Amino acid sequence: MTAAPTGLALYDRTAHLGSAQVISHYSTSFGLASRLCSRPVRDHLADVYALVRIADEIVDGPAEEAGLAPEERRSMLDALEVETEQAILRGYSSNLVVHAFARTARTTGFGRELTAPFFASMRRDLDPVDFDEAELREYIHGSAEVVGLMCLRAFSEGLPDDPERDARWQRGARHLGAAFQKVNFLRDLADDYGSLGRRYFPGIDPARLSEADKLRLLDDLDRDLTIAGEVIAELPSGCRRAVAAAHALFSALSSRLRRTPARELLTTRVSVPTPLKLVLLARAAGAPSRRPSAVSTNTRVPLPGAPA
Repeated sequence: MTAAPTGLALYDRTAHLGSAQVISHYSTSFGLASRLCSRPVRDHLADVYALVRIADEIVDGPAEEAGLAPEERRSMLDALEVETEQAILRGYSSNLVVHAFARTARTTGFGRELTAPFFASMRRDLDPVDFDEAELREYIHGSAEVVGLMCLRAFSEGLPDDPERDARWQRGARHLGAAFQKVNFLRDLADDYGSLGRRYFPGIDPARLSEADKLRLLDDLDRDLTIAGEVIAELPSGCRRAVAAAHALFSALSSRLRRTPARELLTTRVSVPTPLKLVLLARAAGAPSRRPSAVSTNTRVPLPGAPA
């Protein structure tokens, strides 16, 4: 019989369980896909997701609803970054979500090279300004690509060094993260622009988004998905099906965005219905171990109201 954890081990476990609650209550797609991972990988992903979510909620979620001014939220975000950096160095935080994240960062081998760009991008959203192309690339790197790289560290934990393989996987992780962010730019257009005044697309007025603009943005997004899909079959078995499922979900979102008139994106948040999500997840879960790309690209699941 295994003894119940005590001391730091109990604290570690309690911190992780808190992060697991965050992902279970906040995320449907990411949470469901992560269940296809091995348990150690799934635990790391929950720890990463929880910190990312808490930072995002400071920027424009409950902190704003509670009446905190932008400068107060900036101060809170700065404090969270400092606490995160110190926790990674120390191996301890009194903030349970930060503690769990730091434990995963220390175990899987990442630090400020990934957290600093993330927090920098979060700050950009506190003062909405128009982006130029270079600023948008930097923003996407910090808000999404580095999160993909954090997840990749969890996926590859314990593997021997292989610079060529790692370069391929990192490229795939960056492009998958970028695709996720670009999908969300379009599906969150009504809230980002209508409520928060954010204009992410250089040279495009969201209020006058044309069908041609939308399709050009989606073509760029789909190129990211294609590049990311090329490495899924190489990934370790503990994460491969989960990445294939996430890729399939965002491919389905891209398809639904193509079917939605550009003018409707300012009033409608496009989503994948839960029954379709479950179909995609089931296909990923049952995919042959070396052929995850079969479910992650060019998914041919009939959409509600659309021909098969």
